[in-house]
Amino acid sequence: MTHLRENRVSETRGPDFLTVDGHRLEYAEYPGRDPALVFLHEGLGCLALWRNFPARIAAATGLRCIVYSRYGYGQSDIRDKPVTIDYMHREADAALPALLQALDIRNPILIGHSDGASIALLAAGLPGVAPKGLVVMAPHVFVEEISIASIRAAGKAFADTDMKARMARYHRDPEKTFRGWHDAWLLPAFRDWNIEACLPSIDCPTLAIQGEDDEYGTLAQLDAVAAGTASPCEVKTLSSCGHAPHKDQPERTEGLMIRFIEELVERTSGF
Repeated sequence: MTHLRENRVSETRGPDFLTVDGHRLEYAEYPGRDPALVFLHEGLGCLALWRNFPARIAAATGLRCIVYSRYGYGQSDIRDKPVTIDYMHREADAALPALLQALDIRNPILIGHSDGASIALLAAGLPGVAPKGLVVMAPHVFVEEISIASIRAAGKAFADTDMKARMARYHRDPEKTFRGWHDAWLLPAFRDWNIEACLPSIDCPTLAIQGEDDEYGTLAQLDAVAAGTASPCEVKTLSSCGHAPHKDQPERTEGLMIRFIEELVERTSGF
């Protein structure tokens, strides 16, 4: 593997704020070359909860990197309306393209985890995003019983443990952040949520990663991504790994991502 830059932690700028789709969002930027890496967090994630993972990927590849908290998460604006079942579609259709335009990003490499991975898949076929490549960790493309059971278990933990206090370290309003995600997924209509129809419009290379012990979805999710995309899709399953590969198997996950990104950039940009 040939790294584009010495493997060290990049200098970062931020967190800063910008207004996107009518909401003030926090973001951080690691300077570097194009194409930019754009990180999309999970359903209860935010900028801070990525910790130093984006910095390590940015340092190893030498690429510009953007990490942000979606509306209702982290230090971004607190959500003032209930979350609807199309919240991931809205993020892909409106908020993400607006963010990219505001930061003058064209043809990014989207890196998403869980809900963020689903948003990346939804956005990939849109003309306002047109990514050069995708890295999706533990994506959701349809709803499974294991997902619903784990979300119900999270609701019990939120009520019975110090989960709310722990979330308050990272989110301005942990109650609204949690309820927005939890309550949307448990709506009866959400059982029919399915984004498989969007997959054939994805025409950029994709790396799909999932833990074999993922408590929020089975490997049928990766099978659907691999079968549905029009472009090459590399699938990697990790043993002894749950829903968060970048936390449960960080070295393995970083290695897979860095190799995929470097090969993609070298192949498409002559690096």
